[in-house]
Amino acid sequence: MLNKDQIAQRIAQELQDGWYVNLGIGIPTLIANHIPEGINVEFQSENGILGMGPFPYEGEEDADLINAGKQTITALPGAAYFDSATSFAMIRGQHIQLTVLGAMEVADNGDIANWKIPCKMVKGMGGAMDLVASAENIIVAMMHTNRKGQSKLLRQCTLPLTGVKCVKKIVTNLAVLEVTSEGFKLLERAPGVSVETIKAATEGRLIIDENVREMNI
Repeated sequence: MLNKDQIAQRIAQELQDGWYVNLGIGIPTLIANHIPEGINVEFQSENGILGMGPFPYEGEEDADLINAGKQTITALPGAAYFDSATSFAMIRGQHIQLTVLGAMEVADNGDIANWKIPCKMVKGMGGAMDLVASAENIIVAMMHTNRKGQSKLLRQCTLPLTGVKCVKKIVTNLAVLEVTSEGFKLLERAPGVSVETIKAATEGRLIIDENVREMNI
């Protein structure tokens, strides 16, 4: 099974040269550490920065330079800073080619729940609402099951939804899956993980071709 850093590494393979990319809180933030050679992308954060770099080394952090998840970051040469209104104008105007989000649940029709667990205090949905409503290309980075071993890839989400029918692809510690009209299509399996293991960990509809390739990590 993949660890969180390897999930980010696999999603980084989806990047295309010249893209503007928004990275959500959690696993997605690690993608900035794994940009493939020869690929130039601009990472955007909804708190108002375009041109995020990888995480800083210990001792080199700047407490005034953070992403939307309040993690300290670096800025690449030519990075731009702006207010939230401009940042969300970029998002709502569909100027972001790829959005990568974490999730607590994803349904096999592309619904996503990633902002609230009932009876737990939260500050609000934040920028996720705008991202899922505006983005045309959403990849979810998540663990395939929760701490109890229960599937997080469901027939129908049980938690409050963030967005409806918006997720295009999912990368978990077990597999890469595409969301289709007929359910999750298994594209790749993690090294050493069997198709049977993925089937057992997936509650939603699962489409499996005869030969499922192994991830290249």
